Amino acid sequence: MNNSNPTATFSGPYYLSIAGKLVSTEAGFDVFNPATGSVLAQAPAATADQLDEAIAAARKAFKHWSRLEHAERKAYLIAYADALQEHRDELARLLTLEQGKPLRTMAEPEVDQSISWIRQIADRPIPVEIIEETDSHIVELHHTPLGVVGAITPWNFPVLLALWKVAPALITGNTMVVKPSPFTPLTSLRFGQIAQSVLPPGVLSVVSGGNELGPQMTAHPDIAKISFTGSTETGKHVIRSAAGTLKRLTMELGGNDAAIVLPDADWESIIPQLYWGAIGNSGQWCVGVKRLYVHRAFQQQFVKAFVDYAVRQKMGDGLDPEVTVGPVQNKMQFEKVKTFLDDIKAKGYKIALGGDIDASRPGYFIPVTVIDNPPEESMIVQEEQFGPIVPIIAYDDVDDVIERANDSPFGLGGSVWGRDTKAAVAVANRLETGMVWVNEIHTQGVDIPFGGHKQSGLGTEHGLEGRQLFTNPKTVLIHK
Repeated sequence: MNNSNPTATFSGPYYLSIAGKLVSTEAGFDVFNPATGSVLAQAPAATADQLDEAIAAARKAFKHWSRLEHAERKAYLIAYADALQEHRDELARLLTLEQGKPLRTMAEPEVDQSISWIRQIADRPIPVEIIEETDSHIVELHHTPLGVVGAITPWNFPVLLALWKVAPALITGNTMVVKPSPFTPLTSLRFGQIAQSVLPPGVLSVVSGGNELGPQMTAHPDIAKISFTGSTETGKHVIRSAAGTLKRLTMELGGNDAAIVLPDADWESIIPQLYWGAIGNSGQWCVGVKRLYVHRAFQQQFVKAFVDYAVRQKMGDGLDPEVTVGPVQNKMQFEKVKTFLDDIKAKGYKIALGGDIDASRPGYFIPVTVIDNPPEESMIVQEEQFGPIVPIIAYDDVDDVIERANDSPFGLGGSVWGRDTKAAVAVANRLETGMVWVNEIHTQGVDIPFGGHKQSGLGTEHGLEGRQLFTNPKTVLIHK
C-alpha cells in the first residue's frame, strides 16, 4: 500500500471510454459532493448511439481477447492493476468527493482492495475438469467466455463493486461495458480512462449517463450477460428486460441482514464490530447489519454501550482525517432515510441516540440513530433502511429469533455471535441467507462465494463459482 497523498486530485474533464478512445459528449449532467450538496463536476451523458458504439467495440474486441491464453490476459490485468496503483491516491480522494465516505478508513481501503482483487483474480484460471476417463474415452468440461458483459453498478461502493465485475469478466475472456450509477460516475470514468492506456481497444469501456441507458443495455441483443448490483425492485426490471434475449444474469440485490447476539456472547467486546457492521459507509451497504437482535437479559446494557461507542465517532466531510462517518450519498437516499425517522417519531418508538437532522447543515447528513427495541412489525425492522439507523431488538428465545430473522423476503447475509462456536454455527446454518458470519462480519475474499437467497439475488459473485458464471460450460467428448 502506498502512503496516502491527501492532496492528490483529478480535476477533469471526464470522458467516456469507447474503443480505446476518450470520447466527449454533447450533453452532461451534474455530479454532487454529498458532504456539501454542491456540484462537484460535470459527467458526460452518453447517447444511445454512443452506448451502441461501446457495445460494438466490445463485440469486435472479443474476437481477439477471447482467443488469448490465460497468461496473456493475466499480463494485461496485472498491467491494469499497476496503472491503477499509480493513480491510487487520486482515485481514493475522488471517491470521497463523489461518494462521501471517509478517505482514510473507507475510500483508501476500497481502492486498495479493488487493485488487490484484480491481481488475485488474474492468477486464477478456470481449469479444465476431467469428468470421465476410460481406456477409450475421455470427457472434459471446459468453460468458454460468453461475449460482451454489461455491468450496471451502484453508488455505495462505486470502485469496488465495479472492479469486482471487471476482473472476473476479463480474465475469463469476456469484454465489458460498465455503466456506473449517475450519482457516482467519476471514479468509474477515471478507471475506464486509465484502462485505455493498457488494455486493447474495446476490452473495457465505461459509459455514463442517466437511468435510460440501463434498459438499453439489458435489452441489447449483443450483450450476453448483465451483472447488476442494486435494489431488488430495479433488479426485477432488469430480469424482465433481459428475458427477451435470454441473457445470463448475476444479480446482487437488497438485504435486511440480521445480527443475532446469543445469550452466551461476550457482548461488550463485539460492540465495535457490530457498530461498524451497521454504520460503516453510513449504513449504505447491502450486507450491512440492518436488524440487531440482542438477548433481553442484557439488551438495555448493550444499547447503552452501543450508544457510548457511537458518540465517540465523528461525522462530517470524509476528507477530514478525524471523520469516521460521512453523509448519505445522494438527496434521493437522504429523503428515503428521512421517511424512516418520520415513521419512528410518529409511532413513538424509543430513540436512544440521534433522530434529529440539522436542517441548517449543508450536505446529506443523517445522524447516527439507535432505536431501542422497536416492534417486529415496524418499518425500521421490516424494510431495508440503507442509512445510519440501527434498531436494537430484544428477544427471549433462540428459536423465536431465528424465525424472526428469516421472516423476510430478503436473504443476503447475516451474523451470529456467541462464545459457544458450535452452537453459534448451528444457529447460522438455520438462517436463510447466502452468507452468514460467525463471530466476525464482512470477511470477504476472491475465493469466497458471495450471493443472496430469496429476493436478494440470482447467481454468485467471487470464488470459482462466481468466475464460472462469466462462462458457458462446454462438454468435450473424445474418443481416444
